[in-house]
Amino acid sequence: MSDHAGQSTGERPLQQSLLRGALMKCPACGVGSLFSRYLKVADHCPECGEALHHHRADDAPAYFTIVIVGHVIVSLVLAVEMAFRPPLWLHAAIWLPMTILVALAVLAPIKGMLVSLQWALLMHGFDPDYKEEIGDRLAPPSA
Repeated sequence: MSDHAGQSTGERPLQQSLLRGALMKCPACGVGSLFSRYLKVADHCPECGEALHHHRADDAPAYFTIVIVGHVIVSLVLAVEMAFRPPLWLHAAIWLPMTILVALAVLAPIKGMLVSLQWALLMHGFDPDYKEEIGDRLAPPSA
């Protein structure tokens, strides 16, 4: 639920938020797009107005992508090597483009899930009572 100012009220179910993030939708309403461009999180949901600019994704999406894609691709490389023993040039021709395509395909949903996780757990500025530290004093919550 959201009030007219775009601030979320009520419960923030974790599983529902993660699913919406994986689908690259707003964690609050599930309708609006989470991204304004590829990997660029929108400042606000175009549907419900929920503020999304508070996220702190940093390098976490890239790290999770590397771990997931690495496990999938390396497992496939080993399985193909054991079953067919193709020449190295064929391995390179298959797995290099496959790695890039899979990484690009899963990076945005992973980032969406991480932003939605922060939203659901009221991390950073997603908490309406959050006070940002500025030097030795606290600033009022962002509007």
